[in-house]
Amino acid sequence: ALLVRPTSAPATSPEIVNKFVEDCWTKRSGRTLDTIVLHFSSDMAANPTRPYDLDRILANFKKARVSAHYLIYRDGNVYRLVDDQYAAYHAGRGTLPRDRRRSHINDTSIGIELLAIGTEEEMRKMLGANTKELYARLRPSDIGYTDKQYESLRSLLKLITNRHPQIKMDRKHIIGHDEYAPGRKTDPGSLFDWTRIGLSQQADLTPRSRDIRHSNSQN
Repeated sequence: ALLVRPTSAPATSPEIVNKFVEDCWTKRSGRTLDTIVLHFSSDMAANPTRPYDLDRILANFKKARVSAHYLIYRDGNVYRLVDDQYAAYHAGRGTLPRDRRRSHINDTSIGIELLAIGTEEEMRKMLGANTKELYARLRPSDIGYTDKQYESLRSLLKLITNRHPQIKMDRKHIIGHDEYAPGRKTDPGSLFDWTRIGLSQQADLTPRSRDIRHSNSQN
């Protein structure tokens, strides 16, 4: 793995390890990047006593042909899974809160995966009938997010928003997967503290004319 520190990034930028996932991306159309989507992931379904085995998780991504651009491990280490220049298969179908006409945003967004587990109720959407049994086998320290993850995420967001100025550091442009696809997705969930990255807990759903004009110019 190669350690990469972009030369144009501020000194506080995180070190990023390239760990690319194949066949989980496509070429972008040239539209401006204007959104970041936060996700959580784990291997809880198959291995609740060791849910953060990185190699297994990346193998699961490859098998399912899904991936975010970045992944933040429990210890704060940051991995690049897909280069920003490509559209990663991370968001799927949904509705962008600030512009409800936009239902497919992989082409104009960056996905960040945090290795974490939500509440039992949030995990039930993915795990179904076995959720209670699996959840009981978890260590308490494996539930929710770590201080190191919040620290790395703050630095990574600064790096990305500096590189892509159309992505504003606010809750219109940085959203959760559960806000883009409510009812279908529950991540990053109620255990994620948005205030730890300097943002409000609730997404800003009010459309701005500038965002709507920008969307119209690309349709």
